[in-house]
Amino acid sequence: MQLLPLAPGRLRQGSPRHLPSCSPALLLLVLGGCLGVFGVAAGTRRPNVVLLLTDDQDEVLGGMTPLKKTKALIGEMGMTFSSAYVPSALCCPSRASILTGKYPHNHHVVNNTLEGNCSSKSWQKIQEPNTFPAILRSMCGYQTFFAGKYLNEYGAPDAGGLEHVPLGWSYWYALEKNSKYYNYTLSINGKPRKHGENYSVDYLTDVLANVSLDFLDYKSNFEPFFMMIATPAPHSPWTAAPQYQKAFQNVFAPRNKNFNIHGTNKHWLIRQAKTPMTNSSIQFLDNAFRKRWQTLLSVDDLVEKLVKRLEFTGELNNTYIFYTSDNGYHTGQFSLPIDKRQLYEFDIKVPLLVRGPGIKPNQTSKMLVANIDLGPTILDIAGYDLNKTQMDGMSFLPILRGASNLTWRSDVLVEYQGEGRNVTDPTCPSLSPGVSQCFPDCVCEDAYNNTYACVRTMSALWNLQYCEFDDQEVFVEVYNLTADPDQITNIAKSIDPELLGKMNYRLMMLQSCSGPTCRTPGVFDPRYRFDPRLMFSNRGSVRTRRFSKHLL
Repeated sequence: MQLLPLAPGRLRQGSPRHLPSCSPALLLLVLGGCLGVFGVAAGTRRPNVVLLLTDDQDEVLGGMTPLKKTKALIGEMGMTFSSAYVPSALCCPSRASILTGKYPHNHHVVNNTLEGNCSSKSWQKIQEPNTFPAILRSMCGYQTFFAGKYLNEYGAPDAGGLEHVPLGWSYWYALEKNSKYYNYTLSINGKPRKHGENYSVDYLTDVLANVSLDFLDYKSNFEPFFMMIATPAPHSPWTAAPQYQKAFQNVFAPRNKNFNIHGTNKHWLIRQAKTPMTNSSIQFLDNAFRKRWQTLLSVDDLVEKLVKRLEFTGELNNTYIFYTSDNGYHTGQFSLPIDKRQLYEFDIKVPLLVRGPGIKPNQTSKMLVANIDLGPTILDIAGYDLNKTQMDGMSFLPILRGASNLTWRSDVLVEYQGEGRNVTDPTCPSLSPGVSQCFPDCVCEDAYNNTYACVRTMSALWNLQYCEFDDQEVFVEVYNLTADPDQITNIAKSIDPELLGKMNYRLMMLQSCSGPTCRTPGVFDPRYRFDPRLMFSNRGSVRTRRFSKHLL
């Protein structure tokens, strides 16, 4: 199947047409804003970039274990980050952060609904024109290719349906709404194409692999390219390819120290979980864990096919490949059956592997990075001046290149706005109002006041997490992850009050930050200076309420 870019008639105002044969000299004239790092010398081309994004793949609970080929082809050929985080442990807010390079309080996507700004008309109007792929296309002349899950509400009739193609994409193969493996609809450059349940032609992970290989065969050879491939795996419904449905039969969810224990001294939502879990709940989550791994085997195949094709076409040595996930996951931790959304490491920490030009093999970096850094890093690779963006993240290209004496951040912000209506669930009358994502035994994974913000700090002396909830308790959780990596003991009531106050100030500042102020030194950084002006909004009034219930 030969792929075609968006037809000229479908291009949005301000969107560049496909450039079939621009010479390097012409690119120098047109793309002057994207030559800062690599330049365009005669006979050379700026690096290509591939971003592979999985759905709900954890790092803490062994989520990379099934991906042997991916670890060999990307991680062992480049750098693996051991401290990569997401600013929100939920699909749509996290993906919005990847695309915009912004924290959720700046891109205003707060959950997976249209009302929460997930692929809404407001998102399309305000944020999509400023995503890093849009900049790559309009300012840097990259061919841009998307295949897979975009945002959870993409394709909704109230937000333009499948005809809507976000600004900046030359080739668009996007899944309607949330992850599926069969019986789904794709937007092919704005036109719907339905798929059924025939494995050989419909299994989504394989379809994404095939259209990606087709792109590499039929793309222009005169401009660099950016590919974003977003797989459904390992998101529910965890439908493995037929050849993998019997894999990992002896694998069970990890029985780590926080598995199936009561969440003592934690937010009420964690305390409401039933401990010990029922045998049926444990059997369910073990089965889910096993199926998640099975779906990842097809992702491993996709990665292998992609790398081999890049090598065959002569592009591999000039291509950066990023592999990561939109959020983590839990299976039985603190007696919560399965989901994400929580503030703990298993939900906010993700895999991140990168290979590419100038990256030495078999490296591991402990530097603290977040997915808001992906956009700035990729734009930096393209040579774009990051000072021209409004992104909160920072480029970790110097880390990839092995820069010495690098000044880097010591903390990142994590924020989440809970979902749920302020009414009691009739099937679980004993629970407080506002719960959601409830299991049959009335253990609920979310609630309207499961709204929190955290400062995740990593420095030479401290490995700390400080979190505040926006509820009647104004509940605080603090963890020393050096002594307590499983986050079992909340030390909020025993920690030095002065330190607690500093973390509170830092949290308020980060929740008000935008662009450069999101990159100021944290409280454990020797460069840290307390500046109360940073806790004021752009309108000059102090943020007395940390969370907005209506961001749109």
